[in-house]
Amino acid sequence: MGILDFLSGQFIDVIHWTDDTRDTMVWRFEREGHEIKYGAKLTVREGQAAVFVHEGVLADVFTPGLYMLETNNMPIMTTLQHWDHGFKSPFKSEIYFVNTTRFTDNKWGTKNPIMCRDPEFGPVRLRAFGSYTMRVADAAKFMTEIVGTDGEFTSDEISMQIRNVVVQEVSRVLASSGIAVLDMAANTADMGKLVTQAIAPTIAAYGLSIPEFYIENISLPAEVEKMMDKRTSMGVMGDLNRYSQFAAAEAMGKAAENPGMAGAGMGMGLGMAMGGMAAGPWGPVPQQAPHAAAPPPPPPPPVEHVWHIAANGATTGPFSKATMGQKVSSGELTRESMVWTAGQDGWMKAGDVSELAQLFTVLPPPPPPGV
Repeated sequence: MGILDFLSGQFIDVIHWTDDTRDTMVWRFEREGHEIKYGAKLTVREGQAAVFVHEGVLADVFTPGLYMLETNNMPIMTTLQHWDHGFKSPFKSEIYFVNTTRFTDNKWGTKNPIMCRDPEFGPVRLRAFGSYTMRVADAAKFMTEIVGTDGEFTSDEISMQIRNVVVQEVSRVLASSGIAVLDMAANTADMGKLVTQAIAPTIAAYGLSIPEFYIENISLPAEVEKMMDKRTSMGVMGDLNRYSQFAAAEAMGKAAENPGMAGAGMGMGLGMAMGGMAAGPWGPVPQQAPHAAAPPPPPPPPVEHVWHIAANGATTGPFSKATMGQKVSSGELTRESMVWTAGQDGWMKAGDVSELAQLFTVLPPPPPPGV
């Protein structure tokens, strides 16, 4: 480098930083020998802060604006003032630019299940995950507590530590909430606020803040979720007898829509009928089958309904139909009594239920003569 290039570099000094990486939190302004001249221009843009470090000690923090580094409080000199040091200034200073915008879409999640006591299911294991945003709230504290002398500090270098703090507090909130698992989805916003408030002091000690925190999902183990799906399916089906009839009718409809299957079945039936006929001297004679066909099995017995009775704000049951008849005889069950059984659309009066109405019409025979 020629002497003219050297002198031009000494008298023109503009310090600024533009970032397009999306994840850089701190960047050190690189200058050979960390020499910053007296009268240099420092540009700090919106969403940034500049931390001035002189001889290893944090000297000042600059907020957005344009600054002339020429005050007596800042020991900055040019190399031209120190010929005796061979153009090497003994004053070594550094400027770190700190990104104060929000770093979004940071993920957190529980590595291991959280043991909780659910009021409905008992002991359960829960997993949770979500996202959060973070930003530098105190540039000086962030530099001294986290960054140190790192020339380029990214969000990945601190996200793991914040994730550990978040997961620890999420585990405590879920375990102590007392909220049923089935109701947690309706309370994630409130639980997120509790977590944010609890971790705020720890995060502030790093010079950071958490402007937004989200709990996106709280889930049970896959095996438990499968059992819940089966339980939900049973509730959707309702009366199993009606569901079986519906399934059989649907299968018949699909068979009718497939001509190949229907034609093959009819052809097999006709072939078996034709094969059972043999020609005799006066025409075809039906042949006896070598073995008589087995009679079809009897149909399954009908499922007997059991009944519940509602009276005085409470329900009793279930009771069989025979028991319901005994209650009619004793007067405990009347036509106005409210009853319900599986598959019935809501509570109904006993006199309006055809299966129970006959219990009220059975009268004893007349007494024998002379009695």
